[in-house]
Amino acid sequence: MLRVALFFALLVALSAGAQTNLAPGFSKLPAGARVLVMPADIELFEISSGGVTEPRADWTELAERHVKAGLTARKAKLGAQVTEFSDSGDETVAAVLRLHRAVSEAVVVHHFGSLKLPTKEGRLDWSLGPDAAPLRERTGADYALFTWIRDAYASDARKAAMLVGALFGVPLLGGRQLAYASLVDLRSGQLVWFNRMRRMSGDLRESEAAQETLDALLAGFPD
Repeated sequence: MLRVALFFALLVALSAGAQTNLAPGFSKLPAGARVLVMPADIELFEISSGGVTEPRADWTELAERHVKAGLTARKAKLGAQVTEFSDSGDETVAAVLRLHRAVSEAVVVHHFGSLKLPTKEGRLDWSLGPDAAPLRERTGADYALFTWIRDAYASDARKAAMLVGALFGVPLLGGRQLAYASLVDLRSGQLVWFNRMRRMSGDLRESEAAQETLDALLAGFPD
């Protein structure tokens, strides 16, 4: 229930489309920069006829495979020395992932959303601080690329309900795709690039469609 509530809370906070941003003083990756690609944080949901959103583990597993393959294929396109993170269950690293998730959600709400923070003055000025250091110490990377995706699809019963609703002038919401990607400087912990996306299209359950989602999510990557 908490995962479902978070999905809709972030959905409300965002406006449609995709938007990217760079931190002050950052324009692109330095030559020779080493980039660590973190495993994508993905979860897929199904919307019932009554609008109840439920997690689907089988769909999520499919999406994880497709996105992992897409990120691997993009290693050469990132224009840097790229390695993939191998998770060994280290609690210190897990703490970094949780912190990044919390900071990113704050960026979504307070930078891209309507609840702007006056002290930020519209700048992408967010950081994990020294807590990002374990990733650098463990891998030797200079930057880490994080991706987070949540996708919801209308069930057949929901689609039928949407059709009936349309006949009577009662619009019912269908699927939504919500995602963000960020690049973190592991030396300072600063988020130097952030892209967020919200749309009503896309399907991570299919390989080609999943690659299109990655293309959209990584558009504007500062390589």
